[in-house]
Amino acid sequence: MSTFAAARSIMAISLGFHILLAVTGMAMPLLMIIAEFLWLRTKNALYLDLAKRWSRGAAILFAVGAVSGTSLSFELGLLWPKFMAFSGPVIGLPLSMELFAFFLEAIALGIYLYGWTRVSPRTHLLSGVLVFISGTASAVFIVTANAWMNVPTGFDLVAGKATNIRPWDAMWNPMAAPQTIHMVIAALAAVGFVVAGIHAKVLLKSPASGFHRRGFAIALAVGGFGALLQPISGDYSAKKVALNQPLKLAALEGQWNTERGAGLTIGGIPDPKTETTPYGVEIPHMLSILATGDPNAQIKGLKAFPKNERPPVVVTHLAFQVMVGLGFTMLGIVALAVLLRIRRRTNPWPRWFFWVMVSVSPAGLLAIEAGWVTTEVGRQPWIVSGIMRSADAVTPASNLIAPLVAFTALYAILGFVTLSLLRRQVFQSYEGEGNQIAA
Repeated sequence: MSTFAAARSIMAISLGFHILLAVTGMAMPLLMIIAEFLWLRTKNALYLDLAKRWSRGAAILFAVGAVSGTSLSFELGLLWPKFMAFSGPVIGLPLSMELFAFFLEAIALGIYLYGWTRVSPRTHLLSGVLVFISGTASAVFIVTANAWMNVPTGFDLVAGKATNIRPWDAMWNPMAAPQTIHMVIAALAAVGFVVAGIHAKVLLKSPASGFHRRGFAIALAVGGFGALLQPISGDYSAKKVALNQPLKLAALEGQWNTERGAGLTIGGIPDPKTETTPYGVEIPHMLSILATGDPNAQIKGLKAFPKNERPPVVVTHLAFQVMVGLGFTMLGIVALAVLLRIRRRTNPWPRWFFWVMVSVSPAGLLAIEAGWVTTEVGRQPWIVSGIMRSADAVTPASNLIAPLVAFTALYAILGFVTLSLLRRQVFQSYEGEGNQIAA
């Protein structure tokens, strides 16, 4: 395996693992504070128990995320030194602010976990709100740095070096808002569905459990809210991609020819040899509408760009299709849940719906992984779009097999430990609530 391939494999494994922890850091605190707010309002102890159980899971995932995030920072410096040397002065601001957000999250989470009897109820709830805000801010700062890699701004390029650096312009680049909004909403949808699926699994055994019915309702509401907003943020993001990254848009859609009134291809497998996308279903004019709002707007195709600048079209297109397909699946489940709620007010959730929720619960996390592949692979062959190629940024080290094995083992161990702790501290305690009767 070449140095370049090994370095990319290490980063792919690391990011694929860490992103799951990052999204829980955004969404789990929201579930906690909703449950605690309902406890303060109703004095129903089931909500208090929910808040405490969910906070245990959040604490475990935060701790593991700190380890995986630290290893990622080492990987960036060790594997991509030329990238860090060039980009560090430009995107150092969001990276530094992410560190402050991380420390604030750690402090607030400590107060939340150990302050139940040590601070006032209002202060305790506020600490949970700070966990949510700081956890979300931490992810937002990192995503703005990634957005800069897609559309680098905030500096002047002189003789291959970044000069006249404008940190705020770099951080709030044209893709920062669409990517961060899309990511935060995706986190709410994904985590809400996973947690709802966990409660649904127990409800299949103990349908009368008041604890799990309340947990299911809160998680489904948060996940459903995210799933409803996701198509709106996706449309906003697509328009920004069309404006700032026309090559990536062409790869996402498997669009080879430059044309007006371009159709939207659903499915299909791009063929770089024939430069076509067979087996897809095309909706006339829809790509032009989604990208610009104009059914007759011109959309650049892949053929308009040099072959050595095109991303891996097959991977990019298929990952994008998976992401969109899972997103609309979740949206369909939300529509079904709303219909059930309207038609069955007293007992809205039939047994078969719990089976549905268990089946689709991983959909949001899978969509996030597919979306991250879409974002990263769709930018290739550039690590900084139009400025630095990934192959030119990699370490000169000759053999990365040992680090690849070591980091793979690290994430395998972290994954095993995480699941074991969650099962012991959270999942098994869920199963013990089966006999509580819904009030």
